[in-house]
Amino acid sequence: MRTTTQAADRRARAALSRLMEPSDWVGLALVAAVGALDGLRIATGEVKPGPELQAELYRLLNREQSRSQQGMLSEALQRWHPRIKDLDPDRDLATIERLGGAVLVPGDESWPVALADLELAEPLCLWSRGQHSNGIPPAERTVALVGSRDSTNYGNSATGDLAAGLTQKGYCVASGGAYGIDAQAHRSALAAAEPGHWPATVAIMACGLDRYYPAGNEELLRTVASRGLLLSELPPGAAPTRWRFLQRNRLIAALAGTTVVVEARWRSGALNTAHHAAGLGRPVGAVPGSIYSANSAGTHRLLRDGSAVCVTDAAEVAELAGPLDAGAAAEQQAPLSDHDGLSVEDLLLLDALPVRQGTTVEKLSAVAGLPMRTVLAGLGRLEIMSLAQQDSSGWRRQRRG
Repeated sequence: MRTTTQAADRRARAALSRLMEPSDWVGLALVAAVGALDGLRIATGEVKPGPELQAELYRLLNREQSRSQQGMLSEALQRWHPRIKDLDPDRDLATIERLGGAVLVPGDESWPVALADLELAEPLCLWSRGQHSNGIPPAERTVALVGSRDSTNYGNSATGDLAAGLTQKGYCVASGGAYGIDAQAHRSALAAAEPGHWPATVAIMACGLDRYYPAGNEELLRTVASRGLLLSELPPGAAPTRWRFLQRNRLIAALAGTTVVVEARWRSGALNTAHHAAGLGRPVGAVPGSIYSANSAGTHRLLRDGSAVCVTDAAEVAELAGPLDAGAAAEQQAPLSDHDGLSVEDLLLLDALPVRQGTTVEKLSAVAGLPMRTVLAGLGRLEIMSLAQQDSSGWRRQRRG
């Protein structure tokens, strides 16, 4: 029975993904209120909505009911009505299956938990094509590299270095499959990935997965489908539109634990992705460029506004994202100095500690120029860090390791 219910829910969500545009707030609220099955019945006119549902939709959308908004659901039903005749979820499910893909829905084991951060804007389903048997890489292992379609040689070179370096560090590179920075990110991740590497790259598309868009990237996207993942919230046959591109950006930001804008003009769509990421509380990085390049005006804008952290190589992006393997990260870093990570007061106290013969707290207070209470607290911290030890002669310095 459970399997039948799950199949019905998957079929209903597949139908709703064709009926409703991405981020259709009324539609998403409807599904949140009554579920996908009943939501589809109401959206297609099979079941009439009651006044209680209207009130629940206002609550979910955090809106106050007013006369001007009383027709909110009615307007949505009229908006969806022309598409009802084109609904054929069985056909769409068969199409994606024929392409070697699948439809993921909330509750599936492979559904990305990071999408829950979108709250009501979480997609109804994800159409997947490629190496989906291993699941979608978790957000903490995914870095999004985004930027201008009309990228410069500098932007392409920086993207290539970042994508290759991150792939070699074990991260999955996500982007949007477009020309320019996106294409370079996917291409470099694929080139750097070792054979058998689980999804080397993920392309989140703004159209159905039965087409490769843009057409000039068809060969690249075919390779992504064979060695990585293609994802979309749109069913087969859906064409890309400006609205769908903008809404796709929220998925890139949610699926990646970190977003890096490599090169972007002042009003680039990549900035939209960065703003989505910042809104989700995810770290955002930006690569600086020439002050004379219009293609870096957007990244400089992010840096100037404090919306992004300056990053210049894969190591800095990995630091922003957080290391996957603490041991591997430690190998790439210089050995810690005794002074690393200490506050000013603890630095003064550490420098005052003798190496061989112990001393008293009173003398340490005088040498370090710190109050006795501060010295006692600092000695406790340094002892925990194995930088100070106490013996019969008093307190003295202990070196790490």
